[in-house]
Amino acid sequence: MKRVLALAALAAAAWAQSRVLNQGAHRMEIVLERAGTGGVWRAVDPSLVLETNDRIRFRFRTNFEGYLYVTNQGTSGRYEQLFPNAGAGTDNRVRGGQEYLLPIGKADFRVTGPPGMDIVYWLVSPARMTDLPRLFPGDGSPGKPMRPPTLVPRCDDAVLQARGDCVDHAAGLKLVPRDALPQSSLSDAAGRAQRDLVFLREQDKAVVSAPAPLTGPVIYQFVLAHR
Repeated sequence: MKRVLALAALAAAAWAQSRVLNQGAHRMEIVLERAGTGGVWRAVDPSLVLETNDRIRFRFRTNFEGYLYVTNQGTSGRYEQLFPNAGAGTDNRVRGGQEYLLPIGKADFRVTGPPGMDIVYWLVSPARMTDLPRLFPGDGSPGKPMRPPTLVPRCDDAVLQARGDCVDHAAGLKLVPRDALPQSSLSDAAGRAQRDLVFLREQDKAVVSAPAPLTGPVIYQFVLAHR
C-alpha cells in the first residue's frame, strides 16, 4: 500500500510540474540562484538586492523549442554575452522541457561594478536569428545603444522587517521599455510580440507566458539589483 501511495505521489508531482510548465501556449521560466556557504546553490527572490562579489547563475526552461540569446549590460555600461558564448560555442538551441544553466562554459559569474542595476536582456526566438549584433550594440556595431542602467537599489522596508532580506521590486523580470529597444526591423517585430507577454511570479521562479505560440522573437529583461 505504501508503495502504491508513493508512486501516486510521484505521478501527481510530475503531472503538476508538467501542467505548470505548459501553462500558456509558450512559456519561459527563469530562476536566479546564488552560491551560499560551502558553495551550495539556492534559488533566491528575483528582486533580492545582491552584494558585490556574490556568485550567481540562472536556470532557464521553456515548454517549446527555439533559440536563446542572453546579454548582460553591467552598471559600468559594458556588455557581456552570456549565451551563446565562447564556452557554449554557437549552439544556442533550447529544447522544450530541458533545463539550462547560464552562463554556460563556467559555473557562475560574479556581481561586480558600481552599485546599481545590471540589465540582463533575454531574446527568445522560434527561429535562429541572423542580425543579433544590431540588437545588442556596445561592441562598435551599428544601431541605437541601450541606455546604461542608472537606478540605485532601495530596500523595501516591509520585507526587510519581516524576513531580513533587502528586496527592491524594481528588480526581477520586466518588460523592456519600448523606447529602450534599438531601432531595427528585428526589434520592431519583437516589440509588437512582447505586448502580449504575461509576467508571473511562482515563489522564487520568474515566468514569461505567451498566450499564443510565438511566431517571431520576443525580448524581455531581468534586472539584477546590487549594492
